[in-house]
Amino acid sequence: MKKITLAILFAVSLATSLTAQIVKNKKDGHYNFTVVKNIDRTEVDNQNRTGTCWSFSSLSFFESEMIRMGKPKVKFSEMFVVRKAYEDKADLFVRMQGNHQFAEGGEFHDMLNVFHKYGMMPQNLYGGLNYGEKKHVHGEMDQALSAFVKTIAKNPNGKISTAWKPAYNGILDAYLGKVPESFEVDGKKYTPQTYAQSLGINPDDYVLITSFSHHPFYKKFILEVADNWAMNEMYNVPVEDFASIISESVNNGYTVAWSSDVSEKYFSFKNGIAIVPSKAWDEMTKEEKDSALNYPVAQMKITQEIRQEAFDNQTTTDDHGMHIVGEVKDQNGAKYYIVKNSWGKDNNDCDGYLYASEAYVLYKSTAIMVHKNAVPKAIAKKLGL
Repeated sequence: MKKITLAILFAVSLATSLTAQIVKNKKDGHYNFTVVKNIDRTEVDNQNRTGTCWSFSSLSFFESEMIRMGKPKVKFSEMFVVRKAYEDKADLFVRMQGNHQFAEGGEFHDMLNVFHKYGMMPQNLYGGLNYGEKKHVHGEMDQALSAFVKTIAKNPNGKISTAWKPAYNGILDAYLGKVPESFEVDGKKYTPQTYAQSLGINPDDYVLITSFSHHPFYKKFILEVADNWAMNEMYNVPVEDFASIISESVNNGYTVAWSSDVSEKYFSFKNGIAIVPSKAWDEMTKEEKDSALNYPVAQMKITQEIRQEAFDNQTTTDDHGMHIVGEVKDQNGAKYYIVKNSWGKDNNDCDGYLYASEAYVLYKSTAIMVHKNAVPKAIAKKLGL
């Protein structure tokens, strides 16, 4: 009797364990994913009505890096990074006499640049909500900042005055709040710079990587997208290496900051998936489209040529930054990545996550950011890392 009871308990335990490893794309979804790798991270946040995904995703990435390094979980201030990046954007825009990009978008290296130059702050000490809202809404602020710097760039006095930067920072102070010169964390006093130094993060350990054939592979180049306003370089690798970097990073416990096009109809946050059906979307019937968003479907084989064509004809655009935190496989064995988004927890049935197929990631990625130690050694050698 005891042996039978133990056997039953073992069977129930095993079944529970196996069931726990199965997740769906949504509550009533028919994508059944087996979890391969699931990396620890902080809670899903909400960028709300802002174009600051690059800050949310890059900081989510660094929050996971803190966990990976055995440090306590911490939430960094997205608006501190946004604020400091806006200061540098304005300076460059005016120096370029208004002939440069000035908008709320950015790239992952913007966070690295802010970390290097200005430091970092915890989110609870700089929330950036100084304008009567409970959630981030930047339309008014963005337009006010843009109008201001465009006026300065026109140089109406014939000589740019010394007042413009304090006036510009006054707008940022009014909306986001003044950045404290010092603050306390766990009883210790810091400045943003000394706080950043205390974290044990070296921003030079992180690299941005892309994959396009209009520049030489295994070299750096400046990716020609508007949000790369800082004109920083990224490493360029063939798509096969790009795939290996992402896959090996995740399976070795490193998360990946992911920048991608999200304009395609088969990127469906509502349904919790991003796929690339092998049949062209505009050639599919409504029934086929509905089925593809609810049941696994054959997906396109992504080549370097397909990636390049989509970038050149601008059907792949630099839309959104997200955070890859794990890997799953569907019931047919196809690989997907667990993606942490920054659109809040209540906008889909996946608590703010989605599952992006490897095909989608390889097709629609514009860039990724990883720790340089996550890059496979053979590829790292070719890149000189």
